[in-house]
Amino acid sequence: MLDKIVIANRGEIALRILRACHELGIKTVIVYSTVDRDLLPVRLADEAICIGPGPSIKSYLNIPAIITAAEITDAVAIHPGYGFLSENPDFAEKVEESGFTFIGPKAETIRLMGDKVSAIQAMKKAGVPCVPGSGGALGQDDAANLKLAHEIGYPVIVKAASGGGGRGMRVVHSEATLLNAISLTQTEAKAAFGDDTVYMEKYLDKPRHIEIQVLADGQGNALYLGERDCSMQRRHQKVLEEAPAPGISDTIRKQIGEKCIEACRRINYRGAGTFEFLYQEGKFYFIEMNTRVQVEHPITEMITGIDIVKEQLKIASGEKLTLKQEDIQLTGHAIECRLNAEDPNTFIPCPGKVTWYHPPGGPGIRVDSHLYSGYSVPANYDSLIGKLIAFGHNRHEAIKRMQNALNEIVIEGIKTNIPLHQMLMQDGPFNTGKTSIHYLEEKIKK
Repeated sequence: MLDKIVIANRGEIALRILRACHELGIKTVIVYSTVDRDLLPVRLADEAICIGPGPSIKSYLNIPAIITAAEITDAVAIHPGYGFLSENPDFAEKVEESGFTFIGPKAETIRLMGDKVSAIQAMKKAGVPCVPGSGGALGQDDAANLKLAHEIGYPVIVKAASGGGGRGMRVVHSEATLLNAISLTQTEAKAAFGDDTVYMEKYLDKPRHIEIQVLADGQGNALYLGERDCSMQRRHQKVLEEAPAPGISDTIRKQIGEKCIEACRRINYRGAGTFEFLYQEGKFYFIEMNTRVQVEHPITEMITGIDIVKEQLKIASGEKLTLKQEDIQLTGHAIECRLNAEDPNTFIPCPGKVTWYHPPGGPGIRVDSHLYSGYSVPANYDSLIGKLIAFGHNRHEAIKRMQNALNEIVIEGIKTNIPLHQMLMQDGPFNTGKTSIHYLEEKIKK
């Protein structure tokens, strides 16, 4: 087992990794920025190293500073968490070249799956179903692009190959606007990602966002841990997730899960990962793979009893998976509400001092958060301040427990999106599981 690691992240995920390390007897080094001096993981880690000022480009995205922190503390590995450098292949490469273990996939795997075009091509070879589309980068031939869109059938969506987080995509409903949409998306992609490569796919009008959690040891062994429904989204950002997904049968789950496992073996995947799909009318369509631990991993842990972060650490230590697919049993239902420091009506971030924090309790309730009374939420980073997870023997019980938890939790001094989640728990279509990725956006606009 790794004896000491650097946690190259902050907030709730840094605390989550730290706890898993301590359970395994692994010493922890937290790197932090000057504005994160009072962060709970900084207080709880075995060692803490300040790596720069508040702006993430000068701290949490500062590769030399993070590697230096590993060197001076005699750490042997680096865990990137999610966000920041977690899916940066250059970072993974430099970590390994510097003699440390990167707790995640190999750099070439991150690079392969980080480019949406190469990822789709790799998935097609593995037999994973993909959205009908260009199957590769769009060229400069306007006539060919118009012909392709006609063959796919409008509406289509133009996406940046290096895109993510809802950026670099544009829906096109008619031939008249296609060429301009391609040009605009290329310009945006170049500015945002440094790569103007774009591709085209069929635009699905009422899909759900379903993802498959996998674990693979890079030694030929791989597992799928069921699926999550992440359809509650605003501006392509997830707001609420649940597992398992309503209406997905054991047969369908097995079929798509086995295809994901075959893909893991083909690309020699190592670590935790997530295959993301659009699901409509009983069919799955691959959209991307996240080569890291997901924000929403707790709900999978709740229904499987498997600690995904611990498994990451064991795999990075060179251990083979000891679990077999037949060992994976899904029990009950879990829901996760992402708690953000933001105005619940305008969604504008609301950093500031938390004057009083009281987490909820009761059967089946889990809170992943770095908050405490007196903590000041900085304005420098993402507004996520925690995750509230409710487990029940069935979906109805999970919803009821979440309602109780949302009514019990107290966060004063800052505005949060708790009222939005309270509204969703009372929402008819959500309660019946009859929503799509467009549902929440449309509901908020009314």
